[in-house]
Amino acid sequence: MAPQYPTSTHFIPLPGIPVSTFVGEYEHQMDDKGRVSLPSAFRREAEAFVLVHLPWEGPYLTLLPEGKWAEVQEKLLEYRQQGREAWNQVRFIVSRAVELSPDKQGRILIPGHLHAVAGLSGSVLLNGNLDRVELWNPDTFRGSAPDGEGGLEEVWYRVWG
Repeated sequence: MAPQYPTSTHFIPLPGIPVSTFVGEYEHQMDDKGRVSLPSAFRREAEAFVLVHLPWEGPYLTLLPEGKWAEVQEKLLEYRQQGREAWNQVRFIVSRAVELSPDKQGRILIPGHLHAVAGLSGSVLLNGNLDRVELWNPDTFRGSAPDGEGGLEEVWYRVWG
C-alpha cells in the first residue's frame, strides 16, 4: 500500500480565497461502471471537481477542485478574447472537461472516454499535486518517475532554501 499523507488548506494573499492542497498518493480500484473512490483526505478539500484530460501533459487525468477550476475558467475566458485561434484552443480544452461530485460513498464517475485516454482500468493511482489531483495508471506513473534522485534534491533545496 502506498504511503498516505493528510491534506491541508491554506490561504493565498487574495483575501478570503481558500486554496485546496492535495498531497500523497493513493491507489484504489475502479469498478466496472468507471467509479473510483476519492480518498477522504481529498474529499475534505472540495465538494465538486472538474476532471480534464490535457493530452500534451501526459497520459493522465487532472482533477481540479471547483475553486481552482474557477481560476482556470477566468483565465480561459480572458485568453479567448485574443481571437479565433484562441477561441478554438479554449474550446478544445473545455471539451475535454467534465464536472463531477463524489457520491455518498465518496466515489467519482470517470466517463469512459476519459479513462480510455488515460489507460485507466482496474487500479487507479490518485496522486496529490498541490492544487490538483492526478489520476494515473499505476504502471505509467511509476514509469514516469525520475531515475534515482533525478535532480529532486536540487528542486527541494531551491524551493525549501
